Amino acid sequence: MKDSLKTQFVLCLVSAVFGAGFVAWLIYQNDGTFAKNVSKPNSLVSMPFLQDAVPSPVYSSDETTNIDVYETVNKSVVNISTRSYSRDPLFLTAEPQEGSGSGSVLDKSGHILTNYHVIEGASYVSVTLFDGSQFNAEIVGADPENDTAVIKVAAPEGQLFPVKFGDSSSLRVGQKILAIGNPFGLERTLSVGIVSALNRTLPGRVRGYVIKDVIQIDAALNRGNSGGPLLNNQGLLIGMNTAIANPSGSGENTGVGFSIPVNTLRSVVPQLIKFGKVIRPDVGIVHTTPIRGGLRVNMVAPDGPAAKAGLRGIRVVRKQARQGRYILEYETPDYDYADIIVAADGQKVKSYSDLREYVDVHKPGDTIQLSIVRDGKQFEVAIVLGVVE
Repeated sequence: MKDSLKTQFVLCLVSAVFGAGFVAWLIYQNDGTFAKNVSKPNSLVSMPFLQDAVPSPVYSSDETTNIDVYETVNKSVVNISTRSYSRDPLFLTAEPQEGSGSGSVLDKSGHILTNYHVIEGASYVSVTLFDGSQFNAEIVGADPENDTAVIKVAAPEGQLFPVKFGDSSSLRVGQKILAIGNPFGLERTLSVGIVSALNRTLPGRVRGYVIKDVIQIDAALNRGNSGGPLLNNQGLLIGMNTAIANPSGSGENTGVGFSIPVNTLRSVVPQLIKFGKVIRPDVGIVHTTPIRGGLRVNMVAPDGPAAKAGLRGIRVVRKQARQGRYILEYETPDYDYADIIVAADGQKVKSYSDLREYVDVHKPGDTIQLSIVRDGKQFEVAIVLGVVE
């Protein structure tokens, strides 16, 4: 039994020595490559994509345009955060509300373009630049009619990269566009699409005012994109992303977005920076109602341009009525007394938007001619435009 165990031990020892020598001989014969190969599984070594050199990326011309525009303009786009307070009528407490949007750097002085509805009612506005630095912002000016506002930050010039304005008058349906913004707070996100339609209209933030020449696009816009730049393939600003068609009210992309054209911004922004508002001509008509044949004047501003020109609104008259043995007095509106506007300088007027659009192409101090129907007779009235207060 002991001899048998000794024999087995000797055989194992000899086998081990022989095996080690054979492995050493293999390594020597393969110049060490065997040792290198055994450090990696053969299944991985045999995969070509792990052995081949990684090629340099090749971009299509369209991709190159997207990349160039983004790398050029993304530093001009800011993230805007707001805080406002709404009063709880039950507990009489102020509840904070957070908001967000996008904006474009206008100049090295720190002026930033955004939508009015982004900062509307905000008691606190903060701006985050491309490098993550944050600054408190002040509201410089606002134009609710065109849903446009300018805010300002005290940031170093080296951190401000102004966007360059283009021209929206030459846009064509089908033209490529790019949008950069902060959807859902995801900073400087790029989306690409085309001009889907031109000359759309949007309701302004002021009753009766309509934003004209709006650009319809199919690039993805979501909550947080408002105020961000719409760009052409040269990286020039051609519009400000403002709204989406969203019947569900979720604020998510539907493929139907709207942008205020840059040519509108060209006329609005300088006035917001200089005056804090847009200096608009005022006709002095407070309230109107569209009726068959024209626009009825319901009320004129006391001592306003229309009142000074002699235009009449609805008057209130006192009447009497017998009820049994008593005579009751009451007040009732006299609609027939009110003037009806049928045209402005020969252009038909059917709504207040028509009248407002016509007036807005003039300046305060200009004289316009309104065609008025009063007591069944038509005549002309000259009105010297004032200034909207």
